[in-house]
Amino acid sequence: MIKVPLTVRGAELLKEELQRLKSVERPSVIEAIAEARSHGDLSENAEYEAAKERQAFVEGRIAELEGKLSNAQIINPAELDADGRIVFGTTVDLMDMESEDSVTYQIVGDDEADIKLGKVSVNSPIARALIGKEAGDVAEVMAPGGIREYEVLEVHYR
Repeated sequence: MIKVPLTVRGAELLKEELQRLKSVERPSVIEAIAEARSHGDLSENAEYEAAKERQAFVEGRIAELEGKLSNAQIINPAELDADGRIVFGTTVDLMDMESEDSVTYQIVGDDEADIKLGKVSVNSPIARALIGKEAGDVAEVMAPGGIREYEVLEVHYR
């Protein structure tokens, strides 16, 4: 089975979503189906069809989350000893060599990625270019507009 890398926070978020789906969404969908059934003929009942679709989505997401959590490899960046190298879970301060803008990213799993929060997927082009680099190194990233260069300013394990 393929291990799913997650940070400690990412695993907590998935567990919270799973709990919400099981304790709030699932009972709500069951109630909606029962309500729609009480309206009679199911063959022409749009509410019933919508509730069944929602149930399929909720059950599918529950199964997906349970699978990911059972195969999770939870990595705590604070416990890493990577000799200053960039690895999964690390937070990196970078400088765009062209614009001289500074950015900070944390390399996280696919489910945790949110560029607005500075979290990039370990499978993204920028993360793949950064893995293994150290402070002072320059990473070349293939971006839609061409190659971008980023200087690694600092690597944090937090």
